[in-house]
Amino acid sequence: MSKNFDVVVIGGGPGGYIAAIRAAQLGFSTACIDEWKNAKNGPAPGGTCTNVGCIPSKALLQSSEHYEHAGHAFGDHGIEVKGLSMNVAQMLARKETIVKQNNDGILYLFKKNKVTFFHGRGSFVKGDANGYEIKVAGATEETITGKHIIVATGSNPRALPNAAFDEKLILSNTGALAIDAVPKKLGVIGAGVIGLEMGSVWRRLGSEVTVLEALPAFLGAVDEQIAKEAHKLFAKQGLAISLGVKIGSITAGKKDVTVEYTDDKGNAQKAVFDKLIVSIGRVPNTIGLNAEGIGLKLDERGFITVDGDCKTSLPNVWAVGDVVRGPMLAHKAEEEGVAVAERIAGQHGHVNFNTIPWVIYTSPEIAWVGKTEQQLKAEGVAYKAGTFPFMANGRARALGDTSGMVKFLADAKTDEILGVHIIGPMASELISEAVVAMEFRASAEDIARICHAHPSLSEATKEAALAVDKRSLNF
Repeated sequence: MSKNFDVVVIGGGPGGYIAAIRAAQLGFSTACIDEWKNAKNGPAPGGTCTNVGCIPSKALLQSSEHYEHAGHAFGDHGIEVKGLSMNVAQMLARKETIVKQNNDGILYLFKKNKVTFFHGRGSFVKGDANGYEIKVAGATEETITGKHIIVATGSNPRALPNAAFDEKLILSNTGALAIDAVPKKLGVIGAGVIGLEMGSVWRRLGSEVTVLEALPAFLGAVDEQIAKEAHKLFAKQGLAISLGVKIGSITAGKKDVTVEYTDDKGNAQKAVFDKLIVSIGRVPNTIGLNAEGIGLKLDERGFITVDGDCKTSLPNVWAVGDVVRGPMLAHKAEEEGVAVAERIAGQHGHVNFNTIPWVIYTSPEIAWVGKTEQQLKAEGVAYKAGTFPFMANGRARALGDTSGMVKFLADAKTDEILGVHIIGPMASELISEAVVAMEFRASAEDIARICHAHPSLSEATKEAALAVDKRSLNF
């Protein structure tokens, strides 16, 4: 087997495996190095997203939502359920099956596209513009060379000082996805995407969930109107969310965890939890890459420094995904991976950071793209806003989920769509219409004049667009 490649990708997560496949499709001899292991120590490409992130979390969210519907919503449909119980072991087994299917799917795509896969940890040895030596430390150690190197090593969960993850009592996203019994009391530090999604899973299954957030505002990155609606709905569901807290000591006992903190009024508080999920962000993963030894420049926060095209400080070395600037989102990494492979081929790869959608897969889902209303105000942009509640949408009524709304923000003069924000059923799917519209610089009127199927949730986007100019037929 050849050990010399046109392109070597270090990391097999969404950015890495997509970059490798696209490079191979463009005619480059390509290798991908990834160290993730399954329970049998076999390869498990897909990175955090596939193994302990996007995919397994959605599996648990779906299982827990089915359970909640069976216990609280089926009766409205005339479906009677008696003796309802939750088999957590089976739920986790289903999750692992889905993860493995994704791992195997990536390996299949590598084979189909003639990407050579190396199972192990990749690190720089030496090199220059003519090529780089990369050490692969796996079951055995070997060295390969590549003319172009794409670093896609992802990120790791950020731990609190003096509260290291043991994945038994103090949990990162990895441990949160592997809890083998419903904890009576679950603590979550951080009201971000991971904290809210994992808190929702275990709340549905019966946990008493307390979320502790340091920031004074709930979901500060989300449009304020949408965030306030989300806070209200989550509180109604039973998530106890405390804002403006300052975490003090965290003490792990034999069977529980004690958290001492100060609330937003400055009062000392103490809570004891059976499990504690810490979700306070993630840090770039450059451990063992030998960035310093090769002269690969990192910024003050540990991210690999890149320009607008994902070029690093070294010739023919590129970096994508969580390990570089920008949002830590799997689909952002994928777009960068494709773009870099195309740039290596002399093409013009495209990534528009202004139209990258964000999603929180709670119930209701929260999704958005573009500017928030508070951002437009801060920037002094003249805008128009239109909203439409799912309460007035026939399809949402039939589904039995009428919470939330769609919100459009458009330029006051040109009517160009500047941002779309959705909280409600299937928001993760509905937001794609807004992404397409914004990529083509559509106006709110363009969406308003497009025929949407009836009855459908997408009619709410049409009505919100109509509402921008006070033309909604439902008011």
